[in-house]
Amino acid sequence: MRDQLRDVVPGAVHLPRRLSAGEQHAVADLCLRLGRDEAGFYRPVARGGHPMSVQMLCLGRHWNALRYQYEAVRSDVDQRPVPALPDELRVLAQTIGEEAGFTFQPDVCIVNLYGDGSRMGLHRDQDETAESLARGAPVVSLSIGDTARFLFGGLRRRDPVDVVWLESGDAFVFGGPARLRYHGVTRILPGSGPADIGVAGRLNLTFREY
Repeated sequence: MRDQLRDVVPGAVHLPRRLSAGEQHAVADLCLRLGRDEAGFYRPVARGGHPMSVQMLCLGRHWNALRYQYEAVRSDVDQRPVPALPDELRVLAQTIGEEAGFTFQPDVCIVNLYGDGSRMGLHRDQDETAESLARGAPVVSLSIGDTARFLFGGLRRRDPVDVVWLESGDAFVFGGPARLRYHGVTRILPGSGPADIGVAGRLNLTFREY
């Protein structure tokens, strides 16, 4: 797989078309089914009381958008227990992390569903445990559906950014020295995803080791 990796910066790699059409279908079907369950997709309300523009589904642990911390129940939403991370998703993310050069035992997945106007401002994923962050355990990101304009910046918010267009089936992995770099999504290209994938918009799965 190494010849299919594109190094962006040390510790961050882009894996174009990493998922086959069959894998995309399987992952999308599983996420959409889980999203229809009682503890399924919801719209997070961030600090300040502003709803985010994405719909979110947390697996393994819930990310509390008000407290910026992980928990076992969705205390900022509906008090429901968090759905388990399915083994097939965990194994897939672990394999992709290893292909990118990381030892990885994912136990959390945040699934974001982007619509045409959804965005994700520049931010750092820094709410995992101190041990996980110190080790540089990676974030493994999978894209299914519409293409996203993804920004990958530096360790400071004002640092220059690289633009990476993430298409359906792409993976993006960042860990080690790149683990705490700022990143975000500024645009979704409506209708750019495969017509037969069953996703309206973009599904983005981000796996972490809590």
